[in-house]
Amino acid sequence: MSTTNATSTASDRIDAETEDAGEQINTEDDQTEKEVLDDDEEEGRSEPYSVQEDMAGSQVYTATSLNNYDLVNLQLFYCQKAKKLLMLYPLYLSLFVFFPHLYLNLCFLYLQVLDWAYGMNPTLPVLSLQDEDRLVILYICAHVAVMYDHTSNAQHLLQGHCSPITCLCASENRRWLVTADMGQESLVIIWDAYTGIPVRTLFDCHPEGGVSAMALSKDSKYLVTVGAGTFNMVLGSLSQSIFYYDGVLAFTATSAGNIVLWDKQTQSVSRQPVVRKAVKLVPLQEEAITVLTLIDSFIVTGDVNGHIKFYDGNLKLINVYNEFSLDPIKSISFSKEKPSISDLGYSKDCTLDAKPFVIRNFVLSTTHATAVHVNAQRNVPQTLLKEHVEPLEAVACHPKQPLVAMGSHSGTIKVWDYEHKEAVCSRVFLPHKQIQCITYDPQGFYLAVGFASGALQIVDACTLQSDDKECFHYSQDSITHLTFSQDSRYLAAADTGKAVTLLRQCKEGTQEVWKYQGRHHSHYKPIQDLLFGVDLDSSQPRLLSLGMDRWLVEYDLQNSGEDGLLILSSERIEQSAVPTCMVWYPPLTPEHFLLTASNLYKMKLFNATSKMCRKTVFGPSYGSPVKKMAILPASKDGDPNSRYMAYITQDKVGIQILPLDGNPHKSFAMICHSTGVSTLACSYDGRYAFTAGGQDCTVFSWELNLSSLEASAGLGGKDMLPFYNLLEGGRDGPLFREMEEYFYYCQLQNQDLDTMETRLVSTRIPLADVPFLMRALGFYPTEQELEDMQNEVKFSRYAETRNYVTDIDLEEFIKLYVNHRPASGIARQELCNAFQVLGKPDERGIYTIDRDELLELLQARGEHMTEDDLAECFTTLVGISGVGASCTGMQNSCEPPYSWTNVILDHKISHNGHFFMFHIDVCFVRIGQFLAEIKLFENLEPEGSKKKSKY
Repeated sequence: MSTTNATSTASDRIDAETEDAGEQINTEDDQTEKEVLDDDEEEGRSEPYSVQEDMAGSQVYTATSLNNYDLVNLQLFYCQKAKKLLMLYPLYLSLFVFFPHLYLNLCFLYLQVLDWAYGMNPTLPVLSLQDEDRLVILYICAHVAVMYDHTSNAQHLLQGHCSPITCLCASENRRWLVTADMGQESLVIIWDAYTGIPVRTLFDCHPEGGVSAMALSKDSKYLVTVGAGTFNMVLGSLSQSIFYYDGVLAFTATSAGNIVLWDKQTQSVSRQPVVRKAVKLVPLQEEAITVLTLIDSFIVTGDVNGHIKFYDGNLKLINVYNEFSLDPIKSISFSKEKPSISDLGYSKDCTLDAKPFVIRNFVLSTTHATAVHVNAQRNVPQTLLKEHVEPLEAVACHPKQPLVAMGSHSGTIKVWDYEHKEAVCSRVFLPHKQIQCITYDPQGFYLAVGFASGALQIVDACTLQSDDKECFHYSQDSITHLTFSQDSRYLAAADTGKAVTLLRQCKEGTQEVWKYQGRHHSHYKPIQDLLFGVDLDSSQPRLLSLGMDRWLVEYDLQNSGEDGLLILSSERIEQSAVPTCMVWYPPLTPEHFLLTASNLYKMKLFNATSKMCRKTVFGPSYGSPVKKMAILPASKDGDPNSRYMAYITQDKVGIQILPLDGNPHKSFAMICHSTGVSTLACSYDGRYAFTAGGQDCTVFSWELNLSSLEASAGLGGKDMLPFYNLLEGGRDGPLFREMEEYFYYCQLQNQDLDTMETRLVSTRIPLADVPFLMRALGFYPTEQELEDMQNEVKFSRYAETRNYVTDIDLEEFIKLYVNHRPASGIARQELCNAFQVLGKPDERGIYTIDRDELLELLQARGEHMTEDDLAECFTTLVGISGVGASCTGMQNSCEPPYSWTNVILDHKISHNGHFFMFHIDVCFVRIGQFLAEIKLFENLEPEGSKKKSKY
């Protein structure tokens, strides 16, 4: 446990600022900024810190990297005032001239602005910030603190934490708010409640696990925090404790409805802790007491029955609120405004004297994510919030109206008008519960709901009501994906049983009804995505599914019936990478594409008809791969060729400028849900993106500023500059010079190195030389990857000119190299994992592989290798011949039944030895590249490419 002075400046000016609470907001803002800066000058904090987490040239801005106090406060303040700041163009321009780092950070922070937070953390208290004019409460939404003004239906979001907030408190006069988390780099942030600006940030107060509890002293001079690792034992069934006003007595509530009274055991000695002993146990009630607090002269309790009781200092019951029909009480917070002297309008207490019960208004929260305001004078409860209490993993946007639907594991769907911030309708689904996914049809008439039980229900998009016939239950496995066809005639569902179910809308009399069309177990690993499209020739719907097994399956909708869902084609689109999601690429070129993302941070464009891989680019890399993509609608006012894509990773939401080319400055991402984001949905006009946090029971609404994204991309450089910067050392580095030398050597080689004639050196080389250049630079692609590279260049202009491209220049080659090479090299651990997959542990626990078994795998799995290929590879690896040297002469010297491969293996490698350890120190890199080429890490399926691998 640690005690921290809550800042001398805060305590010194607390009285003066309380008296001046009626001043205008802009005066308070200016004064706070001045005092914050003055404090830092006194403490000598002058070094500027960057708030950038750089990964492969991408920009991620997180609170964990906010190491400078001044910059943190200025960024958070101006982020909230960004719109006003952008209007002041001369000031903004001066920021760019004199403070370029601050300018860039402000620009990036405004790319995605958190617009609204739906949900609340029911395990944390709700605090009342009510004053005479406004009904304001403070509650927690994942890693964001929300100041909700119920009077004006507005939110002020306090952003600064990167991990879920675990505790909060407020000063008695509600001027100071404190939030803390238990993340890896835990923060304690003190906020000014009047302006919403952080006035102090404390880093690593408890490095052993963060903050689990804290409180401010009565005069706000001290802040005490309790670390998560402070107690390593179970403290029993005690719920809450308080000190009475004299500071001597203490009360503790229990889960049995009792109050434990504590008193000093002996006279305290200076600098020694005061020891208190339980002197009395008072049974107040049978129900468990969940809340215990003090207000004015009363002791207040809340219990599991939703009752609030008021006692005097002798634990005599004064009044009780038991008519509100509430869930178990989680917190009680009273207004800072004291009641008027007049007792008119107040109800009578429950004592024999029946005096008017004069108490402050208060806000309470329940364990079912409900916040209620109680007007003590009128004795009237008012529900301020009623949010999802169980994990929220489903969110969908209406295709034509500003509506967003959210579904949780409690079986509740709630529809919001996200422009007016009002709930439109809701429904609780019984008995299925556990809503996993929801989606609107393209016309906006239906809303499909998928449940963990395998049930599928189609409801009216406006009323959320449905006929019992519209509930289908053809699977016992949880529904994971739902999608409608563009004409709203088909609905497809994927489940955890690796099957796809198809429903079709048919006409029966005058009514449209949904009927079961078929079902197919089309994948042997979980289905990653499900997508409807339109056939370019017939304009009929087409359905595709993408699995973790790397297969892209298209279904035959026209010939499928009740007997089953038929497969039209299956294509394996990856060798070692695992695809994560797919989406139809917008029509930016005459050719139509399907876009996929993978776990190796790559994105690929496949021809919509032939499914040939036409382009590979380096995708966003923000600590985890892209897991879902959504193409934003084209702007009605802007350039129709300016298109954008929203995406999510494990814990971030981002935007990508299209077309894709691998430029890292064209994408941006920021943390949206620190514990993991479940899904993504975009508004019909492309202005907002919505992310669901799953376990944090929260949905965040993000306002997208696409013009700022274009500006930030422009600051990253034009033309080839971003790609040069992706090379080690940039354009002046050794890798670029090596590329130039190899490139010029290929030009000379194509004109005969020994010629004495005048050379006509061009700026391009034949496409056939690309594989040799890639290998010379240390990148060893497979035969399939080489074919993809050549197809990418060969067909790059075919749709426009109907001609093939047969050569490539240096700039095009650099783009090809940085987009196709692995995002990270081959690590030693990957080789160990490969041998754990292929080999068997010996008595020492070391994995070994039999030589003959290794040769069999190399020739039978993945891209098959011939015996000649093996001989060439092993002679190079063990140093018998140089790279590319011929083994023909040596092979002819071997007599049957011995092959040249067996001869060199018998000579250099034991028949049943530890091959990996024997060669790891000699040819670690070569073995790694070799194993990467034959793709034995993950690609162990018997079905492989017919192409052989040449090393």
